[in-house]
Amino acid sequence: MSRTPRASRHRSREAALQVLYALDLAHRDGSDPARAAAEAFESASENFELPEGARAFAKELIAGVTEHRTELDGVLAAHARNWRLARMATVDRNVLRLAVFELLHSVTPAPVVIDEAVELARRFGGERSPAFVNGVLDAVAHAVRPEGA
Repeated sequence: MSRTPRASRHRSREAALQVLYALDLAHRDGSDPARAAAEAFESASENFELPEGARAFAKELIAGVTEHRTELDGVLAAHARNWRLARMATVDRNVLRLAVFELLHSVTPAPVVIDEAVELARRFGGERSPAFVNGVLDAVAHAVRPEGA
């Protein structure tokens, strides 16, 4: 993959997704979520070859999703018709959290966020994951960024 800013951000999202996935599976009650996220990233970061800027973006995504998880899950619950979060595949749930965080808390254009999320779902999810992620994020984007969706 090339060293373009888009490629670095894509690799950041891949790393963030993998850490969020691991945190979701570990689901440690009673621990400080921010600290657990930082520790998980540091532990996993030796497996990622990321330039410093990409590392910083991955850490920002992980911290943001962790901090705003309740808000993100509420948005997802409102737009994932007939799907409870607990029933979603762990990969899909975390791809969606990551994308909804970007839709709500960044200036990244909605089509870019959705495209990146669909690519993550294609790479890490199941056969139906890309279509599921695309459908949910399209609904979210129209609700939270009607002008840019």
